[in-house]
Amino acid sequence: MDESGSGDRVFYGSLAPWWPLITPVEDYAEEAGYLGDLLAAHAPAVREVLELGCGGGHVAYHLRDRYDLTLTDLSPEMVEVSRARNPGCAHVVGDMRTLRLGRTFDAVLVHDAIEYMTTAPDLAAAMATAAAHLRPDGLVVLVPDRTTETFEPDSDHGGSDATDGRGVRFLEWTWDPDPSDSTICTTYSFVLRDADGTTRFAHETHHTGLFPEATWLRLLGEAGFAATSVIEETTEDRVPRTVLLGRRFA
Repeated sequence: MDESGSGDRVFYGSLAPWWPLITPVEDYAEEAGYLGDLLAAHAPAVREVLELGCGGGHVAYHLRDRYDLTLTDLSPEMVEVSRARNPGCAHVVGDMRTLRLGRTFDAVLVHDAIEYMTTAPDLAAAMATAAAHLRPDGLVVLVPDRTTETFEPDSDHGGSDATDGRGVRFLEWTWDPDPSDSTICTTYSFVLRDADGTTRFAHETHHTGLFPEATWLRLLGEAGFAATSVIEETTEDRVPRTVLLGRRFA
C-alpha cells in the first residue's frame, strides 16, 4: 500500500499514531532540557507555559514536571498523540496564526513547528498569537531548525521498533528549490511495518519557511517584543539552532 500526498495530510494525519516510533520521545531529552534551562535563565518566575505546535508532545514530555503546560496543535490527530503521552496537560486544537484562548501565560514556546509559517505575514501572525497570550514581561521562545544564515541542504534517516512488532524507517531530504523565495522543501519517505509483518509505504513533501535572522528579530519587534537571539547548546551532530527570544513589553 502506498500513501502519497503533499503538505501535512499524511505526516500529521494518518501517520500520527506512528509518531512515537518515527521520532522516539527520548531523542528530545537534550534539547528539551536546554529549552527548560533557557526559560529558567531568562524568566526565573515562569510557571505557566503555552506551547504552540506541540506535535506529538515529545518536547512537552520532558518539560511537564518543570512547568504547567498548555499544548496546542493544528492537527487533531497529533493532539491525540500528545494527549496520550502527556495526560496531565491541557490540550487544544488550534492554528498558531489565529488561536485565541482568552487567557495569558508566563511564557510561550514554539519549537520547530514555527517553520510551517512560510511567509512573513504568517510568521507575524504567529508572533501576534504569542503576544496575545503573554502577560506583561512574558517571554516567547521560537526554535526554528534553520535560518537563512545557517541553512545547508541535508538528509537524515531514522525510525524505531515497538515491542508489538510494529516498526518504522524513514528517509528525510531537505533542499532549497528557489533561493530567491522564503521556503525550502523537505521530502519524507516512510516504510511502515505492521504488527503482522506486512509493510507499506508513505511519501510526502513539506514546504517550510526560511528567513534571515534579521527578519525574525524585526517581526518580533513589530509584534511588541524586545527581541534577541542565542545559539543553542547541543552535543548532537548537527548545526546548532538560532533560538529567538522576545520579551513582551509591559
